[in-house]
Amino acid sequence: MLAIDRRGWQYQCFAPEGFFEVVPHIDVKDEEEEGTVLDMEQRDIFVESARIARGNLFSLEQYRPADYDALALPGGMGAARNLSTFAFDGPRMEVIDSVADAILDTYRAKKPVLAMCIAPMVLAKVLGRYGVELTLGPDDNAASQVAKGFGCRVQACGPTDVCVDSEHKVFTTPAYMAATHISEIFDGAAHLVDELAKWID
Repeated sequence: MLAIDRRGWQYQCFAPEGFFEVVPHIDVKDEEEEGTVLDMEQRDIFVESARIARGNLFSLEQYRPADYDALALPGGMGAARNLSTFAFDGPRMEVIDSVADAILDTYRAKKPVLAMCIAPMVLAKVLGRYGVELTLGPDDNAASQVAKGFGCRVQACGPTDVCVDSEHKVFTTPAYMAATHISEIFDGAAHLVDELAKWID
């Protein structure tokens, strides 16, 4: 969002609706060792997304490609756990309908689709049948192998690099699939937006 804003562009955030299990992002004791099952906290995806978007949020069901220049998926564990089931099902993953529809509608409208971090895996599942090229960091990691299985061409990229598939208008950057510093995340996002600018300026 910062990279987009620094270009003087506007953006609109969207999110699906429904509940998900919260990821604690801290070490927890192994449940089996303790002999108990942890009750995972449930939160509403749309409500949590509104916190990040500071209220500037629409339901993903309202997204229409004709109203926008491009679609961007920012990545993070939400892409692997909430937008899709990759974190749980690996190569048997599914993508939730509203996300798959948004990606396919944008692709069929011949408008750019961008993704960062693990979010290119969502594109791989939805657009792999078209032979799109994308990056998930190193091309020999497990995620890249799954993407190849979906029919994608996979490019090895460093943390701030951008894989540009000009034929399909798919733009991806690895973020934390390759990065070790938060500054690399922003640089990758900025380079992603720079590449997009060549298509919509």
